[in-house]
Amino acid sequence: MGFQRVTPELIRRLEQIVGTGFVSSDSESLSLNSRDETEDLCFLPEVVVRPTETAEVSRILALANEASVPVTPRGGGTGLSGGALPVYGGICLSMDRFNRILSIDHRNFQAHVEPGVTTQRFQEELEPLGLFYPPDPSSRGTCQLGGNLAECAGGPRAVKYGVTKDYVLGLEAVLPTGEVIKTGAAVLKNVTGYNLTQLLVGSEGTLAVITKIIFRLIPLPRFRQVVLVPFSSLEKATAAVAAIFQHGITPSALEFMERAAVKAAENRLGKQWPNGNAEAQLLVEVDGSHEETIARDIEQIAAVVEKFDAADVLLADDPQKVQDIWALRRSIGESVKAISAYKEEDTVVPRAHLPELVRGVKEIAQRYGITAICYGHAGDGNVHVNILKEKMDDTTWERNVDAAVREIFQLTVSLGGTISGEHGIGYSQRSYLPIALSPVELKLMREIKRTFDPNGILNPGKIFT
Repeated sequence: MGFQRVTPELIRRLEQIVGTGFVSSDSESLSLNSRDETEDLCFLPEVVVRPTETAEVSRILALANEASVPVTPRGGGTGLSGGALPVYGGICLSMDRFNRILSIDHRNFQAHVEPGVTTQRFQEELEPLGLFYPPDPSSRGTCQLGGNLAECAGGPRAVKYGVTKDYVLGLEAVLPTGEVIKTGAAVLKNVTGYNLTQLLVGSEGTLAVITKIIFRLIPLPRFRQVVLVPFSSLEKATAAVAAIFQHGITPSALEFMERAAVKAAENRLGKQWPNGNAEAQLLVEVDGSHEETIARDIEQIAAVVEKFDAADVLLADDPQKVQDIWALRRSIGESVKAISAYKEEDTVVPRAHLPELVRGVKEIAQRYGITAICYGHAGDGNVHVNILKEKMDDTTWERNVDAAVREIFQLTVSLGGTISGEHGIGYSQRSYLPIALSPVELKLMREIKRTFDPNGILNPGKIFT
């Protein structure tokens, strides 16, 4: 791509912008910023810079653009598609010092926040005020809001409340050329020109660096109950998902877990799941402001799943029990990945097609002699498919895994779905993008990238091959 290396002179100029204590090129700092949570990928930056003000970000990007040095924005490093990996070295732009909640507007249900605030901290600051920010990725304790915007994160409660983009009213961002822009406004309705806010949300840090966020908030639900529903087969569990919605119920979360995923969590945590030997389970959460309404929904859910031979439905209405069950569910991702080398896919289909997707994934995995463990957000059709290497030799793994992933993605698209629901394309999925998008669509995306980033310095190597 014709990028230049980071020179001692460039480091000196970066230190003039942010201070010597916030520019690092020692081996430990570079190593810490060379990975995220994507498989075993590793790319070392040449320098790590930690700004704290928009003006500093502007000067850094203008300097890098002038010098043709690549810049990779980084949040909490919890991404699952290699979106924060410095593929071409250069500058790692860490946003961890942008960690202020600037204001919370109780009257208008809005908040102005910097991108380095962690999702959990933001939610916990809002809850005593009776306010709610619903997106809740499993890494919410460490992931940062800027990264959530970059990938348009979702999480379990997206089924009722939507994903990150549904709560972003406006942004302050810095273009790769160093210019500062403001998009959107602190209003609920806005059709003033193109929607640049929504273009930046989900653009995976390839178009601009976000420095401030205006969020829309909603009232905090007062009550919450969870049921765990065991099933004798994967198909019965996935078929029950659409039936719950067809009966007029919209759960706040509806999670699917096959037996192997549950067992992985049990083994890693040393705890037993209720009905842990069931072939599959659904975790169904219902929330709201009235206990009697929640109770009616739970009763109706129990009646629906009974038609799919569910047994021993477990109700958790105590806050501690609810918390314990969610802790187990949130541990599944790390537990499955701890088994062996892996590739994680993020397929999403219309939820009525979940049985076909899960059945197809299992057939493809069997044909290639690999193990595939499925779990995820069944309520919105989003299934995480973890393909495990286990004892397969390296040559067979390399040959089979790519072919299997391509077939899984082709199946997903044939069912009306797409290849990423919330993890993004990033570095690891970019070769598969033509399965989901046409040449015309890809051409438009490349032209948008060139308009924002004419020299291609911002997060290069992502989305496009």
